Amino acid sequence: MYSVLKSYGLNGLNGFAVAVEADVSGGLPAFSLVGLPDSAVRESGDRVRSAVKNLGYKWPDRHITVNLAPADIRKSGPVYDLPLLLAVLASSGQMEEPPTDAAFLGELALDGSLRPVSGVLPMALAAAADGIRSLYVPAENAAEAAEAGGDAMQVYPARTAREVVDALRGLVPLSPAAPIPFDPASGWNAAPDFADVMGQPLARRAMAVSYTHLRARRAMVLAAAGGHNVLLIGAPGTGKSMLAKRLPGILPPLTREEAVETTKIYSIAGQLPKGRGLISARPFRSPHHSASAAALAGGGTTFRPGECSLADCGVLFLDELPEFSRDSLEVLRQPLEDGQITVSRAAGSATYPSRFQLVAAMN
Repeated sequence: MYSVLKSYGLNGLNGFAVAVEADVSGGLPAFSLVGLPDSAVRESGDRVRSAVKNLGYKWPDRHITVNLAPADIRKSGPVYDLPLLLAVLASSGQMEEPPTDAAFLGELALDGSLRPVSGVLPMALAAAADGIRSLYVPAENAAEAAEAGGDAMQVYPARTAREVVDALRGLVPLSPAAPIPFDPASGWNAAPDFADVMGQPLARRAMAVSYTHLRARRAMVLAAAGGHNVLLIGAPGTGKSMLAKRLPGILPPLTREEAVETTKIYSIAGQLPKGRGLISARPFRSPHHSASAAALAGGGTTFRPGECSLADCGVLFLDELPEFSRDSLEVLRQPLEDGQITVSRAAGSATYPSRFQLVAAMN
């Protein structure tokens, strides 16, 4: 028997649709997973097999072939565990095939419970754009996924795979998750600002001038002015780091579009706190001077965003600037000029937004 259902993967900052096809046929018992999976996806077969048995279902004693289409894009991460389990159950006749307008995301534990995964928000946005009406995700990812929902798409949180199966069979319906109201003032008011700083009039004025130039560059496209970055020079203990940490407090609150962009980056990086919606505070990133060029730019086999992208819509603070390597400082050229950074590797490339305000300090 053959079954197919929908899931989603990540390609840089954007999600893309993945068709999980399962075919159970005669022959010696075996499990074959194709479709350019990485090691984490290939290991999903063992997780799914244990979860199926521990949930009380029967693992088919036949030849099982699973294909993740399109086959020319590498699939990474454990996000396909849940759709793979459902595809096996449907193709073996233990449940009906899910609706074509439903999609599934989630990692499985061996007992069948669902664990959160990274990058749910961009995948949920892609699902909503593709006309998906029902999206099933782990409960801890429901808050961010609900930001992509609305009237057109319902997001259903589940703690176990059995809850998803029972909901699809109409036995125990799941309640859709509601988005958390976005309040930019909550993050803006919580950030420290210059009201805490006594003295330092010259440094405070430098920060204010930097902020004015930043707004002018965005409003009137005066990129050539370049007055939005700050270099603080002073003896240790004069308050350079203190002033830099308070710069986000005088920047305007995040707009919803900026919050969605920032949250997507943190979701892909796996640094979004579980159970929360959109980020409401401007990021402040302060990498150590030993950080490599790859740590600043991002990359790896899964193209994770680096510090330049994690500081998007916020502040990137480089303390002890002369201690950074030349390669690390050269990485800053593209994001400072273009507002984005492209990570190229043998397996492909990914482009992330990197519009930040650079603040550096040195003795």
